[in-house]
Amino acid sequence: MTEFNEYLTSKKIDWKSFKEHDESRYTEFSDLFSQVHPNSFTAQKLFLINEIRRTYPLKSERADEKPKAKQHIKPKIVPRIKK
Repeated sequence: MTEFNEYLTSKKIDWKSFKEHDESRYTEFSDLFSQVHPNSFTAQKLFLINEIRRTYPLKSERADEKPKAKQHIKPKIVPRIKK
């Protein structure tokens, strides 16, 4: 897997469907990514990355499961006894 594909995966983008459906943009981004630092690439293409993430979301194995609600623990309050 190339560095650009790993980058897209870290940004939760399905790089295979992105490459398949929008090959020209994929190639353009890949070429730019190989020339600049990943942080610089992110800064330059942030809004486009978000758009691509919504269009080609990375499907996880747990997509069917609902996220569990965090269990909140109530503090135990002990009343003071007056003497």
